Amino acid sequence: MPQLLEWIEWLLSPVVGLINRVLWDYVLTYGLLAVGLYFTVRLRLLQVRRFPHMLTIIRRGTGGDEAGISPFQALCTSLAARVGTGNLAGVAIALSVGGSGALFWMWCTAVLGMATAYAESSLAQLYKVRDANGQYRGGPSYYMTRGLKRRWMGVAFALCLLLTYGLIFSSVHSNAIAQSLHEAFGISPAPIAIGLVLLTAAIIFGGLRKVARFAEWVVPFMSLAYLALAAWVVLTHLPQLPGVIALVLRSAFGLDAAAGGVLGGIAVAMLQGVKRGLYSNEAGMGSAPNVAAAATPVPHHPASQGLVQSLGVFIDTLLICSATGIVILLSGVLGQGGDGVQITQRAMMVFFGQWGVWFTAIALFFFAFTTIVGNYSYAENNLLYLGGGKRMLFALRVAALGVVVWGVYSKVALVWEAADAAMALMASINLVAIVMLSGVVIKLTRDYDRQLSEGKSPTFHIAEYPELGDGVDHEIWKERT
Repeated sequence: MPQLLEWIEWLLSPVVGLINRVLWDYVLTYGLLAVGLYFTVRLRLLQVRRFPHMLTIIRRGTGGDEAGISPFQALCTSLAARVGTGNLAGVAIALSVGGSGALFWMWCTAVLGMATAYAESSLAQLYKVRDANGQYRGGPSYYMTRGLKRRWMGVAFALCLLLTYGLIFSSVHSNAIAQSLHEAFGISPAPIAIGLVLLTAAIIFGGLRKVARFAEWVVPFMSLAYLALAAWVVLTHLPQLPGVIALVLRSAFGLDAAAGGVLGGIAVAMLQGVKRGLYSNEAGMGSAPNVAAAATPVPHHPASQGLVQSLGVFIDTLLICSATGIVILLSGVLGQGGDGVQITQRAMMVFFGQWGVWFTAIALFFFAFTTIVGNYSYAENNLLYLGGGKRMLFALRVAALGVVVWGVYSKVALVWEAADAAMALMASINLVAIVMLSGVVIKLTRDYDRQLSEGKSPTFHIAEYPELGDGVDHEIWKERT
């Protein structure tokens, strides 16, 4: 097994490196921020002015129906995929390579990304369809096909997502789980691989609804427990907090290039912050819209589910990633070596001793495991878009389990580089699509804002927008009686 993996890695490394250099150095680092800024301006700071309303939607949206899961389940499922290795290991990697300033650029990616996440998930809701079982399906492939009338674009995106979420990303999370459990408890790779395969198989063979029910219970618990621990660290070290924030800001603009191992000042900090920010919150990548489309929105309007997914970006990056970053910077372990999750574990050890290492390992296991099953749900959705039947679905599940094993044994550097390359391809296609459909997003937002200002519970009626044509399922969005 190890020799085969080394041969595969030798073949993949040059290709992965080329993709990352071209797309990350010249396209996505600035493109993601530009698209987020574009939607922030066009939507008139929607992520700020509608933030209280997002919380109201979640309180109301706890019940689904026979066609779709609830908005709360959709949020938890998307958080299951978002809140994972990137929140613990990814933040540590960003800080160790890009310096303290990378955290600032993660914040920027999140604030602007909330608008991008709103746009893509609103489009996914608008252009969703019912499958053969009467359940909602949708996502970027669907709005590229039905909204842009470019099926080739939808097929290309679906293939990228199958590769990214169905395969590569699962290896990232299983790799982090293996490192973390070995560091904390000395467990060898073989039992970790066997355990992950058995647990993953038990859930993914149950379909999307089983994934949603699992996420609905696990994600809130694990997120609140982790945030509570980080909050205790911050509250007990408040005098040091202003210095940490100042360090982050100085490093972000290249004014403190020696701190935290910064290799190239502002450019490196921005690259690492944007890259790890996107990997964690997935805004603009086109992943969360797959589960956003599966929800029955409350209120009955595409924009409401866009607001729910925008809140997901806030929770993931501005809360959980920030908690990890500040704990690491307060601990003083940055620059002492180690791979991603090991840095986070050592930081927790500073404040909680060996118990902190154990807690981080357990937290990362739940974060990463829920991400594996959440990612699989995205892959399944796109396989169905491509017309895959029961045999292809079975093959996808087996392949996903095989990649989990590969991740346990693989080298951490190549795993993360492969994830970056796959993510870049997918995000590039999706960003082009949502910018091309930005006029539709604006129309949905104005309709939603108008109804709220009139004191109504917003409801979308397709009959009022005949210009959207036959790309929208009129049965789903017809006036309710």
